[in-house]
Amino acid sequence: MTNHNVTFDAAKPLDFTAIGRLCIDLNANEINRPMEETVTFTKYVGGSPANICIGMSRLGLKTAFIGKVANDQMGRFITGYLDKEGIDATGVSIDRTGAVTGLAFTEIKSPTDCSILMYRDNVADLKLEAGEVPESVIADSKMLLISGTALAKSPSREAVFQALEYAKRHGAVIAFDLDYRPYTWTSEEETAVYYNLAAEKCDIIIGTREEFDMMERLENNPQRDDRITASKWFDHSARVVIIKHGKEGSIAYTKDGASHRARSFPAKVVKTFGAGDSYAAGFLYGLMQGWDISASMEFGSAAACIVISSHSCSDAMPQAPQVHEYIERCLAGEISSN
Repeated sequence: MTNHNVTFDAAKPLDFTAIGRLCIDLNANEINRPMEETVTFTKYVGGSPANICIGMSRLGLKTAFIGKVANDQMGRFITGYLDKEGIDATGVSIDRTGAVTGLAFTEIKSPTDCSILMYRDNVADLKLEAGEVPESVIADSKMLLISGTALAKSPSREAVFQALEYAKRHGAVIAFDLDYRPYTWTSEEETAVYYNLAAEKCDIIIGTREEFDMMERLENNPQRDDRITASKWFDHSARVVIIKHGKEGSIAYTKDGASHRARSFPAKVVKTFGAGDSYAAGFLYGLMQGWDISASMEFGSAAACIVISSHSCSDAMPQAPQVHEYIERCLAGEISSN
């Protein structure tokens, strides 16, 4: 499996392993109204790395997850869901300290006005310890995905750096979904330090313009120039840097100096969250198929359109034929925006 920018070790039995946040999404059933008036929610597995891993599994890849869940009904719901999706959960530990499962309540006031109310105190996913990261799972993986939230607190922070060391040792391609959530961090300075230390070790970095701004602190790039942002990481391990600009779309920069854009697609938007996770899954899947950067971005964009047209994030992750069909229907003019 080779893309001209990234090469994957075809001999490894696992395609993709993610590490980090496993939590519960409680998505509002009464859409187009504020949280204060919402009384019923539907429960899904959530957390960016979990959503991306579920997305990759739905696309037909062999996947695994490394993380920690609470020793309660919510934790068992999560591990049961991973098992049902065919995701290897041997790297998922059970917390024994009384930590709880993180909860995310979503508010859908309108297709473009969505917010999340997070409960993240004493959560099990941030209790993952370096000694609980199984080297054998990462050694067997073509790709490891890390996510920014897991860097927010010890011991999870050290567990991520342990995983990065194993990935380097065993030749796994490393992807970093920046996934910046301010509520889990003490300060922007702390965030920037650990994000930069992790990003230096990664082959593929995906984030929004604002997330890269937070990492740069704008001292060397006051114009917020994407090329300057991307070129910094090519001095380290990066092969591909994707900078997302919301509705304006994404630009992928590669180490050879090229930049890539892909067409976007219309969608009947129900809510905005989940777009980034499905985009990442689709894009990384494309790279693993050996597609070029633009085709991979296009596949990611179409996968994102499918998810934002649905009520859930994890449950809505599409299978590959659905994504191809969506692209074909858009090109035939059968799907339009809201």
